[in-house]
Amino acid sequence: MKKPNIILTGFMGTGKTVVGKAVAAALGMRYIDTDLMVEAEAKKSIPVIFETEGEQAFRRYETEAIRRVTHLKGYVVSTGGGAPMLEENLTNMKRAGMVVCLLASPEVILDRTSHTDYRPLLRTPDPMKKILALLKIREPQYKKADHVIDTTTLMVDEVKQKVITLWKKQE
Repeated sequence: MKKPNIILTGFMGTGKTVVGKAVAAALGMRYIDTDLMVEAEAKKSIPVIFETEGEQAFRRYETEAIRRVTHLKGYVVSTGGGAPMLEENLTNMKRAGMVVCLLASPEVILDRTSHTDYRPLLRTPDPMKKILALLKIREPQYKKADHVIDTTTLMVDEVKQKVITLWKKQE
């Protein structure tokens, strides 16, 4: 039986948002981003949540957003890169749909994320060091996804097609 949603997770800069929107459009599904759900609930941006309430508060908002996603059907959902670190989130993501983790090399992640100040975890003198440390911690949880796609050398359309192929192959 096909799971009702496609859940994209993975580190920041791996393409979750752009691929999620492309997959949703191609399959005629709706798209939602848990980061946007968090911002709507908190009535402030994620960087402001980190500054004023801290990362733990952000993670609480994120967990609640993922709980709400479990009740949806026909969605492509992008989650924050740290979402699967909490076992409850990973369980709820798998309950909600087919979980696909997007990965990329640390160098590509740094390149893709260096053009914005919207990444509070990378506001550090050495963002590459932070990326490597976070990837090391998160990798075991990322590998628990139903599927993993390395986006390092792929174009958005290629990743989109891989996700759609996986979606269609579900039993």
